[in-house]
Amino acid sequence: MPKLATTLTDNQIRHAKPKDKEYSLSHGQGLSLRVRTNGTKEWVLRYNRPFTGVRTAIKLGNYPNLTIINAQVDRTNCLNLLANNIDPLDARKAKDREKQASKANTLKLTAAKWFNVKKTKITENFAKDVWRSLDSHIFPKLGSYPIGQIDAPMVIDVINPLAARGNLETVKRLCQRLNDIMTFAVNTGVIHHNPLAGIRESFANPIKKHNPTLNPDQLPMLMSKLNYASINLTTRVMIEWQLHTMVRPMESAGTRWEEINFSNSTWTIPPERMKKKREHTVPLSPQALALLEVMRPISGHSEYVFTSQRDPLRHANQGSPNVALKRMGFKDMLTAHGMRAIASTTLNEEAFDYDVIEMALAHVEPNETRRSYNHAKYLPRRRIMMDWWSSRIDEAATGNMSMTANTKGLRAIK
Repeated sequence: MPKLATTLTDNQIRHAKPKDKEYSLSHGQGLSLRVRTNGTKEWVLRYNRPFTGVRTAIKLGNYPNLTIINAQVDRTNCLNLLANNIDPLDARKAKDREKQASKANTLKLTAAKWFNVKKTKITENFAKDVWRSLDSHIFPKLGSYPIGQIDAPMVIDVINPLAARGNLETVKRLCQRLNDIMTFAVNTGVIHHNPLAGIRESFANPIKKHNPTLNPDQLPMLMSKLNYASINLTTRVMIEWQLHTMVRPMESAGTRWEEINFSNSTWTIPPERMKKKREHTVPLSPQALALLEVMRPISGHSEYVFTSQRDPLRHANQGSPNVALKRMGFKDMLTAHGMRAIASTTLNEEAFDYDVIEMALAHVEPNETRRSYNHAKYLPRRRIMMDWWSSRIDEAATGNMSMTANTKGLRAIK
């Protein structure tokens, strides 16, 4: 007749004394209490490994930290794993690896991996802005947390002070960037789901503000104020250069001499300097070329057309035109970026082809085949349009001093 399995009582365990050799007290279904010679009492589950049938044991914990009831729960969990052909030892190792990975994959470290990919798709200045926003507002409080422990309430608590101060545009960007980081973590197997998917709905929407700009009929006023402005020569030429070429401030400030093809009268901006990471060629009007001749004595020996006053090895600050425009009285009326809108509005009113204008503004056509075709097709037409636009700027400067009048200095346009 088989021997009936007996279960241990708490009283029996407490009074189990160490002996010269360690011994075990059975608690049934493979679970036993091992009493070591030093008096340590350890719960052990013996079982046959799935598939191989090899007899082995797994340590569950020490008594009294692991009580009888909890040891029985652990035994049940292990037996359930075995019923599904999962080895409890393998399951424990996998869980330990997951914990270690969780500690290693902090929010900041995961964000850094995401950022290494992200920065290849955006401009250098924008990349700096992305990382600066996270480093300023998120990492100080959440950067050291394992990304798997980050949840929506934690992030909302950190971002709420920004929302309370009315910095809703910053809030919007942070929510988007954190979502991108979480999606990256999901796609790379660090976490199983994105806990911040709906976080943006916890905050009010920012009021969309367009870059202030002038009406086309205010262009003469701009040229007049530019004429009398007490600003640095490089900044003044940079404003006119951006106005004639219709590029963005960051693209204008970083203009390199090597990007200019004087034989073809073109300026080719490489992908890494463009907002959409696509090469952009600008047909240069005679007026735009004249501006380069104004800058040649100043920076012709340098890498950049518009060099920084503080460090000639660096390009001018893209914010300098905005500072100058404010000093000229255009605060809340016009920004450097808004000058593109003056060109766009004027050219559309003059019935230039919409696609040609969009190409000149480096707005990306979503259809790749059509985009490639348009680039080749529109360059001659863009040259005609850009020459017309530069002539319109000169007309607006009539009676004022224009940097494009000649390459030797200033003269009044009559």
